[in-house]
Formats: sequence, structure tokens, C-alpha cells
Amino acid sequence: MSNSSSRYGQISFQKISEKDFMSERQEVLHEWPTGSEVNLDESLLYHQNTPPNKNFTQAMNQAKKEGRTLVQPRAGVALIADHIKLLSYLQNEGEADLLPTTIDSYTRQNRYREAQDGIEESIRISRSMLNGFPAVNHGVKGCREVVEALDKPLQVRHGTPDARLLAEISFAGGFNSFEGGGISYNIPYAKNVSLEKTIRDWQYVDRLTGFYENAGISINREPYGPLTGTLVPPCVSHAVAILESLLAAEQGVRNITVGYGQCGNLVQDVAAIKVLSSLTEEYLNRYRYDSVVVTTVLHQWMGGFPHDEPKAYAVIGWGSAVAALAHATKVIVKTPQEAIGVPTMEANAQGLRCTRQMITMLQDQNLDDASLENEMKIIEAETRCLLEKVIQMGEGDIAVGVIRSFQAGVLDVPFAPSKFNAGKMLPARDNDGAIRIFHSGALPLSPDLIEFNRKKIEERAQFEKREPSFQMVIDDIYAISKGRLVGRPH
Repeated sequence: MSNSSSRYGQISFQKISEKDFMSERQEVLHEWPTGSEVNLDESLLYHQNTPPNKNFTQAMNQAKKEGRTLVQPRAGVALIADHIKLLSYLQNEGEADLLPTTIDSYTRQNRYREAQDGIEESIRISRSMLNGFPAVNHGVKGCREVVEALDKPLQVRHGTPDARLLAEISFAGGFNSFEGGGISYNIPYAKNVSLEKTIRDWQYVDRLTGFYENAGISINREPYGPLTGTLVPPCVSHAVAILESLLAAEQGVRNITVGYGQCGNLVQDVAAIKVLSSLTEEYLNRYRYDSVVVTTVLHQWMGGFPHDEPKAYAVIGWGSAVAALAHATKVIVKTPQEAIGVPTMEANAQGLRCTRQMITMLQDQNLDDASLENEMKIIEAETRCLLEKVIQMGEGDIAVGVIRSFQAGVLDVPFAPSKFNAGKMLPARDNDGAIRIFHSGALPLSPDLIEFNRKKIEERAQFEKREPSFQMVIDDIYAISKGRLVGRPH
């Protein structure tokens, strides 16, 4: 590969050459028999005939233009007919604007033989034995059955460190939005997979997206914003989202949705979405990717949910309010059955309708005061500290900078399983429930920002009449599932 001459093994920020990309495609498409169904020229023609109501990029761009927030669930089961039935219900009864196809865990780990076993067992007992849709096994034809049966745009949602074959088949199958990235689908999901590998594998996905883009087919790409979904400071998730956006744009991606997981404090969450949008556009423009359209997504609460469904609706409603007041382009919706496992399709639709009602009521309202402006300044300053250090450490190569930054703890995702993540930075809530940095580890924050975070944690400690400690962190992790935002001592 031409990248082998880079300063970091085979990793380079530079766009993959068409020769290297096409050579690698032959290997990828032979990983499972359904890869033989992919014909790039025929796939491009198929997308050209996609009706406007099924165009994900168009839906997102139009919503951004009109200032609307679209609603989208999570959902996926093993068999094609059952998956169509589930999504049709969420489309018609749940009033979803956008539809998902959540991929099963075996496919996420490229274990297609076991996914096939799951399909066969699901057929045998007439019940899904997989926790998602095995798109690779169903192949191009199966994916198109799903796409053609529905009226709304569809997105592939998963959690796959190596999503190259999944992208090939789902793109050829008519899906025109794809979630994930080389950082966000590695650090929170995998233990032993190197960043060198996942960044390179996701450059392939983005190069494939860029290939479609060059042919006039815009496929929406969405870095995974919430990461571990557990007390992630906005600056950490923002830095990752912006870096993944830059990596994607270099490979030719032109429609990017950057995401953020709800943290719980209304002002901080609204501020975070606003800063994420503006900073992503700023850094893309800085690197001359000014043709990229940036939209945003708010993920409703990703932590523990109350078991009691009426209480769960309150958590859903709170996330919906954040999305509306922040004017996020879309919101990923939770269900009142989050605490008990995989929800019924009825519960999934109820979460969607609850979200729809809250967004409709708040769509013309704005949150605009001094506390919001101050929070935006803090988040922006913290995020810039991280990004500028990553750029510096890469010496002109962002991919190299990301790898070196994780090695040094400059980028550090709390509670992540990856052995390539330092795990030294610790977050905790302040007295108002905003997430602050309790222990900065090696995050390259300025002294005044470190002091700001220290004072915020100290204010809470004084209010609770206890010393700042790791117990605060533990208390905060379980707080919402117990009906509170801040983990106060009994």
C-alpha cells in the first residue's frame, strides 16, 4: 500500500489511492459468500433510482434548513420478514421520521458463521435469536427487501470495529446512512483491537462512501457520539467526533452527523450540541473541507434507566426537551423498557410518540441566557485544548496524532474497555449535575480550566459535607436509575 511509507506503520491521514482501495476491495468482498453480490456500478444505479422520501442525507439536510428535529429509534431482529414488520410498526405507529437497522453482535465481530447459525435457529423456533439484523448474511438482496418495504430513510447502526464488508453490502443493499468510526467503534466496544487497525479499516469505509459521493450518491456518515455513555465530559466526545469527521472528510465523505450523548444537565447538554455543531464546521473549514454538510444528533440518556415505566418516560421526555431546545437535527430515542432488556415494538413506538410530543411542544422555544453562554465557552475551550494537542502530536498527520494521543492519555474515554485507552481521567457531576473533570489524568487542559473543574467539584463536596472522592463517581453512575441526577449521599 502507498500508506506503508507513512511515519506510523501503515497509518496515514492521506486519502487512500483508488488503486489501493480497489485492491483491498477484492479481499474484503471475499470474507463471506454474500460479498459476491456486490456490483459497484449496479449499486450506484440502484441508488440513483431511490425515491426522495428514502434519502437520508436529503431528510437531514432539509430538517437542518427548517430547524426541525427528526426522531429515530433503535431496532433490529434476525429475520427479514420480522425486521420489516418491526420497522413498519415504528414507521406507522411510532411516527418515526428515520428508521434504523441495528446489527447483531456476531456480525459486529465479523463472526458470520455464528450469525448464520442464529438465522437458522430463529427460523426453527420462529423467534429472533439474534440481537439485531445480520445484514452481511442476508446480503444485498435481503437488504434491498427491507429498504423497498419501507417509506422512510434507513440507517445502519452497529458497533463494529471492522465494518468494511458490512458497509459494502449495506450500501449496495440501498442503505444510505452508516454509523461509526475508527475511534468511536473501537475504544468503547473492543478490548484488544488496535487503533491503527480500526482507523485504517474505517478509512476504507469512508473511502467507499466517498466513491459513492463522487458518483453523485450522498451517503450520510455518523460518528458515534456517546462513546461509553457513562459520564463522558462533552470535550472528550466532541474531540473524538471532530477528529472522526476530519478523517472521514479526507476520504471523500460530504455529509456528516456528529453526535452527543445526553448527560443530564439541561444547560450543559444544550450548550454541548451548539458547540459541537459550530466547532465541527470550523475545523472542517480549517482543513478546507468546506463542502461538507454538518448535522447533529442527540442520543437520549445512555446510562441506567428506572425499572418503573412512568419514571422511564420522564427520562425520555427530558432527553427530548434537550434535543428540541438545542435544535439537534435528530434525536435517537429510548424506550420505557430500557431497564429490562430488548423492548417490545409497542414500547419502542411509545418512546417515539413521547419524544415527538415533547419536541413538537418545544420546537419554537429557545434556551438563551448567560449560563448557557458561559457553558458554551467552557466546552469550546476544553475541546480546543484536546484537538490542538492531537494535531500537534501528529506533526501534520491527524491519524498519527490520534494514535499518539491515546497512547499518552491526551485522549482518554472514561470507563472504556480498550487496553489502548489510558483510563486515567475521571469525571463526576458538579452540584448542578453538569459533568466535570474530577481527575484530569493527562488531558491537556489549561491551568485555568483545571482550576474551574476543581472548584466545581469542591462546591458539590462542600454542599454534601464530604471530601471529593471516587465515591462521587460511583454514586453518579447509578443516580438516574435510582431517580436522581446527582449521586447524593444518603
